[in-house]
Amino acid sequence: MKYSTLIASVTLAIAGIAGSATAPAAAKEKTVMVGGAAMYPTKTIVANAVHSRDHTTLVAAVKAAGLVDTLSGPGPFTVFAPTNSAFAKLPKGTVETLVKPENKSTLTKILTYHVVPGKLEAEDLTDGQRLTTVEGEQLTVRKAGSRTMIVDAKGGTSTITIPDVNQSNGVIHVVNTVLMPAS
Repeated sequence: MKYSTLIASVTLAIAGIAGSATAPAAAKEKTVMVGGAAMYPTKTIVANAVHSRDHTTLVAAVKAAGLVDTLSGPGPFTVFAPTNSAFAKLPKGTVETLVKPENKSTLTKILTYHVVPGKLEAEDLTDGQRLTTVEGEQLTVRKAGSRTMIVDAKGGTSTITIPDVNQSNGVIHVVNTVLMPAS
């Protein structure tokens, strides 16, 4: 056994013992890689998201909407986090228009439509379930085999591509399409 492999094994064993009965729940949750960065369950949604190369557009939009403090707060929140490629599916110029100060209320409405109060892990999402968003409108969960989709008010469908990215103040589910509220 190589020395580095032995050290890694011992470190994992010690971490397992230390995390057994007395560690907080977040410490027991696994760290997930998103956009080339580790998403630590001990950090907030915003503290993690800023490191994901796949969520630079979302982070810029959250900043433009003034939602950084909210999503850094205690929560818990369930966030369906669209990737940069999800935002790229919107008509050309949409994101650039939304992040302008005069469109802050529309941007806030769209972003808060991706947030559900409480922490809902993938196993909590059931076919046909209705989720009321922070924005006030509903999303519908659809299951097809091992895939979980979120259907927005306009009938658009977004697939969860990375589920259960646990955070200290909730959970992120990475999605491949931006969800749109009815109005």
